[in-house]
Amino acid sequence: MTYRRAVIPALLGGLLLTLLLWWAGASAQALQLRGTTSVFDVQSAGELRRWLAPWSYDPPALGSDGPAGGETSVSGGTQYADLYSTAMQIRFVAVFVFFLAGALLLVRRIPPTQGRTPATLLALWAWGPVAGTLAVTLSAPWLIASRGHGSYRFLPQLAGVIASSGPVTVFAALLTALLTVLVARVTAKGEDPMPRQSVPPRAARLAASVGTAVIALSLVILSYQSVSAWIQTSFGGGGLLSEPGDLLREWLVLGGWTGPSATPLGDWLLYRAADVLMLAVVWWGLRLLPGLLTRTTVPAMAIGAVCATVLGLLASQLLHMAMDDTVPVWGPVYLFSKLGDGVPAALTFGVAAGMAALATLRLAGSRDTGSSLQ
Repeated sequence: MTYRRAVIPALLGGLLLTLLLWWAGASAQALQLRGTTSVFDVQSAGELRRWLAPWSYDPPALGSDGPAGGETSVSGGTQYADLYSTAMQIRFVAVFVFFLAGALLLVRRIPPTQGRTPATLLALWAWGPVAGTLAVTLSAPWLIASRGHGSYRFLPQLAGVIASSGPVTVFAALLTALLTVLVARVTAKGEDPMPRQSVPPRAARLAASVGTAVIALSLVILSYQSVSAWIQTSFGGGGLLSEPGDLLREWLVLGGWTGPSATPLGDWLLYRAADVLMLAVVWWGLRLLPGLLTRTTVPAMAIGAVCATVLGLLASQLLHMAMDDTVPVWGPVYLFSKLGDGVPAALTFGVAAGMAALATLRLAGSRDTGSSLQ
């Protein structure tokens, strides 16, 4: 699909995702109205507020650590409010730009034609939380400064902000992906069909296995409790950039697990099945990716592998939700609270997996991709 045709669905998708997140953030105030607890229980209302807070223009208590008294206090509070408003403006502009860029590449390289429609839909859905995470990360310094104590433990604060994009981006991205694919199918009409590439099965399987091994490095090794604890506590520092462990775990650790000693073996194996499911989804996605792409370029393989990793992460989280028995205690909303966690690490290792898979395809001689890596 040409850029001229691909830009229309990507642009509309970016606008819809931005509007949905803005609407979700604007709805946060409604949860503070009287009668909310008659619709939601206290735990569910609190959890929904946590979901919507990262996209709300209504700031929390600002300037609480600032100077006290008289005009100075008012001026400080105004400055904090301005910083918060700037952070949210950057966040919404960034989520639009990041989704637009990713969707443009995905729709162009995986057009919803010739049997690719389900793959395009799933890839766009997975890209939504990634765009949200990148937007939250970009706007984080302004948000932290608006709290009035940005110089205190900055990196742990940054990690907390990055992890806050929440399940709302997953749900908004699903609706956005549906609209984007529908518009892309319309704009693709009349264009010469792009046949699916023929990739030798052995090369495709080998590339998928190598890429999945990169993901397993995070999911199996780095996510082991003792290793992730070492990552969090073993990197020292001083001053503003002290305590980088929280930030490193956010971008390196996809899950968290320990041995079966603390739980029955059957329960332990059941929870590990979610990890197996994630690796299976990643392997299958990487196995199909070279044949789905119209051209096997570096950006296309990287973003495709990221989307496959996020889809695997969502599949494992859905399986965890099916095994969760805390709904009677915490309420039904809490069931979705972990949806979308781990996206920063999925971005990190997804890019690495895509590069490893592409290198393996080249070495396996699946096809000449040298002229495509531009």
